[in-house]
This record gives sequence, C-alpha cells and structure tokens, in this order.
Amino acid sequence: MTDGVRVRVVVETPQHSGLAGPLDYLSERPLTPGTLVRVPLGRREVLGIVWHAMPAPPSSTPSARLDNAALRAPTAVFDMLPPLPAAWMVLADFSAAYYQRGLGELALAVLPPELRKLDAPGVAKRQARLVKRLQRGTPMAIARGPANASATDACAPPPAPPPALQPDQQQALAAFERLVDEPHPKPMLLHGVTGSGKTEVYLRATEQVLARGRQALVLVPEINLTPQLEGRFAERFPGRRLVAMHSALTPAQRLSHWMTALLGEADIVLGTRLSVFAPLPRLGLVVVDEEHDPSYKQQEGARYSARDLAVYRAHLERVPVILGSATPSLESWQRAQEGRYLHVALSQRVGGGPLPRVRLFDMGVLPREKSGPGAAATPVLAPLVLQSLRERLERGEQSLVFLNRRGYAPVLHCADCGWKSGCPHCSAWRVFHKGERSLRCHHCGFTERVPRACPDCGNLDIAPIGRGTEKLEEQLAELLPGARIARLDADSARGKGQLEQRLAEVHAGDVDVLVGTQMVTKGHDFRRITLVVAVNPDSALFASDFRAPERLFALLMQAAGRAGRDAEAAARSEMWVQTWHPRHALYAALKTHDFAAFAHSQLAERRSAGLPPYSHLALLRAEARDAAVATAFLRAAAEAAAALPGADEVMVYPPVPPSVSKVAGIERMQMLVESASRARLQRLLADWLPALHGLRPRHKGLARWAIDVDPLAI
Repeated sequence: MTDGVRVRVVVETPQHSGLAGPLDYLSERPLTPGTLVRVPLGRREVLGIVWHAMPAPPSSTPSARLDNAALRAPTAVFDMLPPLPAAWMVLADFSAAYYQRGLGELALAVLPPELRKLDAPGVAKRQARLVKRLQRGTPMAIARGPANASATDACAPPPAPPPALQPDQQQALAAFERLVDEPHPKPMLLHGVTGSGKTEVYLRATEQVLARGRQALVLVPEINLTPQLEGRFAERFPGRRLVAMHSALTPAQRLSHWMTALLGEADIVLGTRLSVFAPLPRLGLVVVDEEHDPSYKQQEGARYSARDLAVYRAHLERVPVILGSATPSLESWQRAQEGRYLHVALSQRVGGGPLPRVRLFDMGVLPREKSGPGAAATPVLAPLVLQSLRERLERGEQSLVFLNRRGYAPVLHCADCGWKSGCPHCSAWRVFHKGERSLRCHHCGFTERVPRACPDCGNLDIAPIGRGTEKLEEQLAELLPGARIARLDADSARGKGQLEQRLAEVHAGDVDVLVGTQMVTKGHDFRRITLVVAVNPDSALFASDFRAPERLFALLMQAAGRAGRDAEAAARSEMWVQTWHPRHALYAALKTHDFAAFAHSQLAERRSAGLPPYSHLALLRAEARDAAVATAFLRAAAEAAAALPGADEVMVYPPVPPSVSKVAGIERMQMLVESASRARLQRLLADWLPALHGLRPRHKGLARWAIDVDPLAI
C-alpha cells in the first residue's frame, strides 16, 4: 500500500540558496508534469510547477513512514489550466543548465507574476472564470479576433489582399515550404536588404502554418517595433487571434495573453525576448525579426539569448525557424556559410528601387569653432549635409538625423576648476537634460537640478560639452527655420502613448526632420524619408569591445534603410555619414552596402584573435561596495577553477573592471573564461558552480555574483 504520490516541484528560489532543483511533496493523487500548484516552502506558500511524479514508497517500514511524513502536500492545484507542454519544460531545463541558473529560478521567472494571485483563496472559482472568459473569446485589450475563428469566418472582416511577390520572395517561400515538410528542418537565415519585403515572407510563412492548424511565434527585439508589426499581422489575419507579449502590458494583460497561448486559443504570439518562453501546444513556426539585435540578450537574472533559445526551441519541436536581418549576426552568418543554416537572400528592394547612396563627409576638413568656455567643436552639420536637408524641405520630403546619444549634452563642465557633472554613485557622468533643467545619471537614475554655479568653485559660467539629441534638435531648429522638427528617443517617448503619437505624426507627413537615437533606425517603414544623416558615429570604431564594429555597421545599415522605401523616391535617396575617419574599412563596406565583405573581414580578424564564433566565452561577474572584495572573490574562484577536471582546456583571465565599473554605489568586477570548445566550457562551468557557492560565505561584503554565458560585451 502507498500513501499517495510523490511529486517533484520546482519553485522560484535563487541558485545560491541550495534549493535550485525540484523539491519533493506528497500529493493525494497523481499530478501531470507541467501542472501549476501552490506549495508550502518554509513559512510561505509559493507558486510551483510539477516536474516529475512517482508513487510514494510503501509505508510498511518505519523509515518509509518517517520519510513520507516529512513531506508536505500541495495546498492548491490549478486544475482548470492545462499542464505546461512537455516541450516547454525541456526548453526551461535546457535554458537553466546552459545559462547556469537554478531551474526554479528560471522556470518561475518567465511565468506571468499575476499567476500568483490565482492561487489565493477561491482559486478554483478564479481559474474557472478566467478560463471560460478566454475560451468564449471575450474581447481583451490585446487579443484580436474571436477564439477558434478562421480567416473565412463570416463575422470577421475580409483579410487584406497580399501584395504580389518578387522573384526572390517567391524563392524564399519555396525554400520555406520544403523546410516545413522536413522532419528536422534547418534554421533559415533570411538575409534581406532593408525594404526587401522580409515581413511579407513572415506573413506568408505564418499563413502556411496556420492553414495546418499550428501556431506561430514571432519575436521582435524591442517594444517600439511591436505595434507596427502587430498591425501588419492583424490586418492580414483578421479572423485569427493574435496576442502580444512584452513588458509594456499591464499584469492582467500579460496573464490573459499567456493563458490564451497556453490554452491553444492564440494563433499568433508576437512579442519581445520573454515571449520565447510562451507556452504554445501547437507550435508550427518561429520567426526572429532583426535577429542580430543585442536586445535579444537578457542582461539581468538568467542572461539568456532569446535568439539562440528560439533556434533551440525550433529544433526541439521540429519546426522551422526564420532568422531575418539585413545585417545578420556574425555567428548566424558563419553558420550559414558552413551550411548549418539555410541561407536565403532577398537582394532587391520591393519595387526594384536602389538602396540609398551612402556619402561620407570628412569632418577633418572643417574649421573648428568655439562652443563654450575653453571648448572647441566643429559645426553640427557640414555645409553639404545642411544643403541636402534644405533640398528635402523644398521638395516636401522628410529627413532623419541620427545621433545615438540622448539628452542635451553628455556632461556639464567648469572651465575654471575642471569640475564635471559626475554621478556620485556611478563611474559615469550625469547627462544634462536642458528641457528638465536636470542632471541625470542614465545608469542609476540619480537626478538633481542643474546648479546655478560650479559646486566646487562657484563659477557661474558652467557649460555643456558634447551633444545629445535634445541639443541637436535645438540646433537644427536654428539652422532650418520653419522646419517641423521632432525628436524620438527614450526621453521623448517616455509617457504613455507618446511613441505611437510621434510615429503617427511622421507617417502622416506632419514632421519634416526626425531627430532620434537608434530607436528610430530599425524596423520602421517611413515612406516619405529620402535622406538620413548620421552624426558622430565614430566612437565605436576604436572601442575595446570586439563586437562594437559589428554593432555600428548594423546600426548604420539599418539607419540607411529608412531612406527611399517608397519606390518613386528611391533614386534620389541618400545617407550622409559625418566622420573623422572616412577611409576606415567599415565605411568602405557601408558605401557599397556590402555586408558580405564586412562580415568576411570581421570573421577573419576574429579567427586570428580566437574570438567568437571561433571560441566560446563566459563572464564571472562579482559586485560589492568595495572593489577589493569582488576582486578577492574572483581570484579565489580562479584558483578553484584551476583545480577542476579539464581546466587545462579552459582559459581563465585575471579580474578586470567593466567599462562602467561602479553603478548605484556598487563596485563591479568581472573575469573572462574562454574555451575553443563549447562543451568543455559548459562542463567546467557546471563543475565550478558548487565551488562558487562555497566561496561566497568566505567573502563578507560580496553583494552578488553571476555567470554570464555568451556575453555580448566584455
């Protein structure tokens, strides 16, 4: 005779707690793996996921009775919800192991926080109400279309007629059709120049999988790209249920959309990186738009790459994955060159128009002029560039001026004593925001009013140094009187609905010159823009981060792609790059829109230097109020690593500070770990973790430590 069913449940506990794996509970009845439950943990009750279930041992012996008696029972079971799919659990298991996090820490963190409110008293009634509401297709703020409706539903508006396909789009879809029928489809790298119609390929591929009764998961890198793409999908599939998943949703919306996906009621899920963990019981397609974008890498907690997990998930569930980009990541490009990914090119813009002409202006030929006490600067725009802007204004066309630095100026400066507006809590400057009359740290958020005089010497003449988008907007208003100038960056789009309003103004033609950061350079289909100007992009050319040139090239290619998207204006579209290094190889490739040449040169450099994708990296990060404490922990960790099996195949470098070494009063140090073999690196990291947990108590004052696998910046 048995005393119930022993179930193993994962709960959200930090890895260093020693409770990173599933915990044992005793249930009165069998529970399917993936079932959501509420379980006691110490003096609390927490949300958990049943991971395994097995009969409890017979209670015929005193030891077995004692063992069973020590186990506690779940206090609530989410019976009205289907269990999480088995493939979802494998994905969570893999992610936790690969990124060196606790299973419960990762698996529970990617669930909607609002789920915890469903396990309060009255749990069964609350679950039943919500599930019935979703199954009836009750309208929700972000769920479009009735549940289980088809594209031919009489109540639904007719679908938008799809545009005619270009030959290379037809070839891409033919390749996709072959992948759908393969038992183990390769990832498809859809390398399409800006404006080549990659979104139309996504739509047609989605149409095919929906016709087979499957679901589609579409990832975008940033929230500001979600409404535009959501609109395209909603227009094409008016009778299908589309749900969005991103951090701008309310907690209730996020829960509703997540449950719509879990119940199989969502046909299309569109969202940012967290949506790679959306529970989809009928998954048939994964799309990763702008697959190169660094926003797909989570920078806190479990530092996962949603792009890489999307590829793994598609492999796991044997469905196609489309990785789309005009500037693929070098890792994806190399895999395509090796034949591990299927490379499909869209080399022509829709309508056959040319790509914008890229022109470089050598800023070194301009005379320097004064800008504040003791400071010198060149004019904001070169004469030829300014003339190009004026020509667009005369023709009633739009221009985009791109500067990847928000605020009015990066720093305030006193010429008398040398004071600068540093942040007292971070190793960074506080940025001057003129409109708010504030100095704000973009790392910790510390904000103060601009002082009337220098805090150190009392000099009244303190001046801004450098230029941000706020100052650029002001200068352009002076240079182009009468022009309608708008700014789009994280400051101007901070309020609810501001981003959508500004984009609508641009699309409506109510803006002549749009000034912005990288927020405006990718994904937007601005039909009236014929000129793009890049101001001061050189800083990334000589950065210590080996990925900086790759990011800069992608950013400039994406920025150039905002011009000439209307076929009639494409012939006169152009991009000006104001640079101090016009002969740099990166700009030579940019002028000819030659991504292949740029990628070839960058991969050659990385091969010779033994950098990714020809090696595999991890960072061990440590934080403390005293940098010496973090450094001591990392040095002790290096000694522990040296004693592990296989340590001779992994290189552990000395601890160094990151580029911003102090944030919010916490000193940060990091240590690079490198290996030519991903498997060897993973083995060492897994063997290293117990030692790292053991080291922490010996280093008093250590705030936290974490392993970052496949870091984006070192």
